[in-house]
Amino acid sequence: MFQLIFFIVAFFVVQSLLKKPPDILKKYSRILVISLIGMLLTYLIATGRLNWFFAFVMMTVTFLSRLLPTLLRFLPHWLQFKTIWQEWKNANSKRENPPHSNEMSRAEAFEILGLSLNSTEAEIIIAHRKLMQKVHPDRGGSNYLAAKINLAKDTLLSS
Repeated sequence: MFQLIFFIVAFFVVQSLLKKPPDILKKYSRILVISLIGMLLTYLIATGRLNWFFAFVMMTVTFLSRLLPTLLRFLPHWLQFKTIWQEWKNANSKRENPPHSNEMSRAEAFEILGLSLNSTEAEIIIAHRKLMQKVHPDRGGSNYLAAKINLAKDTLLSS
């Protein structure tokens, strides 16, 4: 009987929680986790089974107290390594993603859109639309290709 009542109460609690905004759900989940940890610690204290927890805490404190001088000795080197790593990462990102040029020749624009040099404005718009339907980022395409296609269209229509 108790299990049935518990199930019914849990069902209605879950239904009411589904209607709450995410920030309140986050607050409730924090309270729930802290409460569960508190109940677990209370149970372990009441039953006398908390000795492993204290042993783990003391072992961790001892380990960290012996490791701390070594960590402090390597701290200046770590900061230097961190700056070198960031510089290397920035250099690689610049090499992989070259700066995009906002200038494109008309011949290159016609080539990107797959048109001949004497195409009309309507043909340019139709070719642009067809290509964008294929490579648009919202449909899993590439941002780079979409930008190049847009730049080609703008280059041809602006002049």
